[in-house]
Amino acid sequence: MINSPTLIGRVSKVVFLGLCLIVTVFPLYWIVVTSLKEPGAIYSLPLDYWPKQLSLDNYIGLFTKSDFGQYMLNSLVVALVASSVATLISLLSAYVLARFQFSGRGAVLGAFLITQMIPGFIALGPLYLMMTDFGLVDSKTGLILIYIAICIPFCTIMLRGFFENVPDALEEAAMIDGCSRLSALFRVIVPVMLPGIAASFVFNFVNCWNELFLSVTLMNSDSNKTIPTALAGFISSFNIDWGSMSAAAVLTVVPTLVIFAFASKFIVQGLTAGSVKG
Repeated sequence: MINSPTLIGRVSKVVFLGLCLIVTVFPLYWIVVTSLKEPGAIYSLPLDYWPKQLSLDNYIGLFTKSDFGQYMLNSLVVALVASSVATLISLLSAYVLARFQFSGRGAVLGAFLITQMIPGFIALGPLYLMMTDFGLVDSKTGLILIYIAICIPFCTIMLRGFFENVPDALEEAAMIDGCSRLSALFRVIVPVMLPGIAASFVFNFVNCWNELFLSVTLMNSDSNKTIPTALAGFISSFNIDWGSMSAAAVLTVVPTLVIFAFASKFIVQGLTAGSVKG
């Protein structure tokens, strides 16, 4: 028989977790519901927590009244290229930091850690001036280069933890069999580290996909704007287009949900493998 204190404790935990779930999920639910309301029903009172009539007008207007398809393509290109290149560079730098002892190694790690403590918007001014000098303002190439530079420190620190959990004996055995160090890295170590690499790539992609300050500052033309910049454009001085913004927010979340759905197993394995040094 379960005693009362234990039963009360379990019920309290379930209630608490249920409330946390509601608080977390309700904003997402409300965005979806708002996106499916007719434009005139969004501001009606009392509030409808489920629309009497579902409508796709907000989604249709999103693509007919704006270049939202182009914004999504821009975000996809920028996020995929930046996260892929940053993950590759971080893989090589993390390998060096994990496997070699050299002067300044601690300083490099310290510098990477310090960069994670500095708010990104502090560098907006200098970055804008630098991109202007290079002629990379309002350019996807310029935004990709900045995102790569931003992702590398965190990704390097993350992958270094994974490398330290892979025994040196694996690559030493491969080198004895005739592999070069670089060949041993990609043919032996990388397959073992795939969960960690996948986790790093997903974090990089999500950060690049959702980044706002730099994209708003550097992207001016509609042909180069990314989704966060487009979302900010629905807010004017006197009005907020809640219907279009909600529809855009729903479409913005979809790619990240798909990536997490397919890569969730690798992410959990990667984070677990990199959490404790073996």
